[in-house]
Amino acid sequence: MTTQRFVRAARAADVPTIARVQVEAWRTGYGPALPAAVVAELTSPRALAGFEEQWREAVEKPPTDRHRVLVATDEREIAGFAAFGPAGDPDRWPRTDAELLALHVDPARVRQGHGSRLSHAVVDHLLDDSFTAVYTWVLAADNPLRSFLDATGWGPDGATREIDMGEPVAMVRYHTAISPTQT
Repeated sequence: MTTQRFVRAARAADVPTIARVQVEAWRTGYGPALPAAVVAELTSPRALAGFEEQWREAVEKPPTDRHRVLVATDEREIAGFAAFGPAGDPDRWPRTDAELLALHVDPARVRQGHGSRLSHAVVDHLLDDSFTAVYTWVLAADNPLRSFLDATGWGPDGATREIDMGEPVAMVRYHTAISPTQT
């Protein structure tokens, strides 16, 4: 029997699972790099409810027609998700520069190709919308997303920032160029 794995647009019914995957991915992927109090807050039931509300808005009422949320499925169960849209940084041009806002895989399903399938689907959508580059912010400390991006050809573009999480947390901006395949 063939395993059925797909990437599709997120639906309202997917929102609770998207939020759960986000919380679990943060707990396991970012937990070692963030202050313990921040991890506890970001993975609390209250945070989960807030994330559900944010993802419901993103899925049902995206800010533009170029913002999307995709889910990777494995035998009809959500294995991960990605969110993207026009770049929001003031030094990026939102007509041609996109931003990967989130890319998370359920920790129980990592290393099964879901992140790769999601990233390929994201690029396909971005190309359809005439984007030529994509950016994302990641923790400067070692973490699964940064390792994945490094392994798939992304790299830092030199931009950095710190976010205050009770103590400064360093971030780096990653980017990659995208272009349609020449035939």
